[in-house]
Amino acid sequence: MNGAVTGAKTGVSVGASGALAERIAARLNTPIDPAVADFAKALAHAARARAVLFYGSNLRTASLEGVLDFYILLPGTGESAIWPTVSYHERAHDGTTLRAKVATMRHATFARAASGDLTDTTIWARFVQPSALIWAEDDAATAEVIAAIGAAAITAARLAAALGPESGAAEDYWRALFRATYKAEFRVEKSGRENDILSVNAAHFAGLLPLALEASGIDPRLDGTRLTPQISAIQRRTILGWWKRRQRLGKLLNLVRLVKASTTFEGAARYAAWKIERHTGMAVKLTPFRERYPLLAAPQVLIDLWRHRQRSN
Repeated sequence: MNGAVTGAKTGVSVGASGALAERIAARLNTPIDPAVADFAKALAHAARARAVLFYGSNLRTASLEGVLDFYILLPGTGESAIWPTVSYHERAHDGTTLRAKVATMRHATFARAASGDLTDTTIWARFVQPSALIWAEDDAATAEVIAAIGAAAITAARLAAALGPESGAAEDYWRALFRATYKAEFRVEKSGRENDILSVNAAHFAGLLPLALEASGIDPRLDGTRLTPQISAIQRRTILGWWKRRQRLGKLLNLVRLVKASTTFEGAARYAAWKIERHTGMAVKLTPFRERYPLLAAPQVLIDLWRHRQRSN
């Protein structure tokens, strides 16, 4: 990344929003393996990007195996109708091959999605989880990404407060949030995935909810580790109404994205097989037909996945 990510570069004022921005800036500045950083830089230069975010399990484990997950954020405002554009890339490193799944979109669209203005649920639900700003064009780009990730945290926190109990531990609210967002999306994660997210990322989520609620204008009302978010019945209905509109369209929107990705994502079948086995334990046999026509092969894979889950229950 060009320069360290620090809250001082955001220009935010001192207060709840400033505290949230400072926390996010520090989290985004997570040390990254130089091989991964070089990969991201090469992708950024090729795409003439504004910034690159790194996320997913490889961020947490620092492993170079499997598939690295990047989001490339571009300048400008002209966006494809169905975003992001997904691509697969490989890079040689010390006699091995690094593999990356890359989602590309305009930063302006990313910021709007993070703030909850769009129908999409994937951006704020994904980026309230850990990520690293692995490369940025300049300090202004760094500040823009910090603001967008802060907006994602606020969007997620408001919905968590509306979905969660009247009073409880932060984990109760995050758990309610991730259960709801996973159900609204077309995903292959096994039941209880929200517990895995919270357990392996405990340090990331510790203390985040109160800061995000304060930044959103909701008093978290802390008593030790117990929260009682101060939202009125009208506020709750408004937030849940906002969510229901997105919930209704979530699976359809994500299915359309999967269809698009299957025709534009080189190596989609190999990636999908790896992803399914990693999250469900079911090995997917790759045939020449499945590699060439992943969309046509998808129904049989879904049937196999359903049978696998039935046997596992």
